[in-house]
Amino acid sequence: QVQLVESGGGLVQPGGSLRLSCAASGSIFSIYAMGWYRQAPGKQRELVAAVTSGGSTNYADSVKGRFTISRDNAKNTVYLQMNSLKPEDTAVYYCKVVLTTTPGPALKEYWGQGTQVTVSS
Repeated sequence: QVQLVESGGGLVQPGGSLRLSCAASGSIFSIYAMGWYRQAPGKQRELVAAVTSGGSTNYADSVKGRFTISRDNAKNTVYLQMNSLKPEDTAVYYCKVVLTTTPGPALKEYWGQGTQVTVSS
């Protein structure tokens, strides 16, 4: 079994910053990719940013230049540094990890429980 523990959400004023963390633990053989998604009320869940084991990153256009994703492979942890936050960034943010639990190509996806980010004055 694999567990994801997220932290770092909260209430912040427009223009402020927050840093989200997601730590993976349990029966992990190898992590392929880690990423952050978000879901605002009444909207579909969308990709915010992702990073592969090789360090390649991908960002939603709406966060480019403001958010930075990084990972600590030794700690199986992914971070999302969010700067210049806007009210439209308000959402529940979810961590997703793609990994294998045994040697071989069988990839599995795991999701965190979500953490609320609210940007408001």
